[in-house]
Amino acid sequence: MRGFDKRVGSYAEALDGLSDGMTVLAGGFGLCGIPENLIAEIRRRGTRDLTVVSNNCGIDGVGLGLLLEGRQIRKMIASYVGENALFERQLLGGELEVELTPQGTLAEKLRAGGAGIPAFYTATGHGTPVAEGKEVREFHGRPYILEAAITGDFAVVKGWRADRFGNVVYRRTARNFNPLAAAAARVTVVEVEEIVEPGELDPDAIHTPGIYVDRLIQGRFEKRIERLTLRA
Repeated sequence: MRGFDKRVGSYAEALDGLSDGMTVLAGGFGLCGIPENLIAEIRRRGTRDLTVVSNNCGIDGVGLGLLLEGRQIRKMIASYVGENALFERQLLGGELEVELTPQGTLAEKLRAGGAGIPAFYTATGHGTPVAEGKEVREFHGRPYILEAAITGDFAVVKGWRADRFGNVVYRRTARNFNPLAAAAARVTVVEVEEIVEPGELDPDAIHTPGIYVDRLIQGRFEKRIERLTLRA
């Protein structure tokens, strides 16, 4: 069964083949469930002109924000600018191409990409700048716009536990966009907190089956709090 073992020995090996100009799908929501070590490896490699698809772009100096600092991202497809001031400056300064997409639509574009569905209709965004240049059809008396699916060259994903065959479990809200990204890329790389033997995971608890995973690595995580709010 060694041929089914998805484990790799280093982050450099995990991202072998990533090159300039590729499209990278990144899991995470804010700083929750981000593949922080894989992002750091992209930073270390200096890969440039990337199109990155993620809910947002981390924060200044953390997560995908590291790639903005190195001017490694050419285009960002995201739901919002969020807490990242550098993202905002690069967007407003014309240094970064940005495609802002409604959050639910972004999730469905990734899900469709993973399911082999090329496009779908949604009412979200009709009558706004989101719909500009897109096909419109009417269903049951309501207008819908056609949205294309998203796929990528690489997906970088953060899981909680996995077996060495690549079956992955996410922990609570850290699941977010991770399973969607994992299914929609040509090469999917997952970093997890713990790797166990096959059979140790409850089959009903597996969120991403190993068939979607190409490479698996165990990492250590800082798990920063994006914004700490305490009662007086």
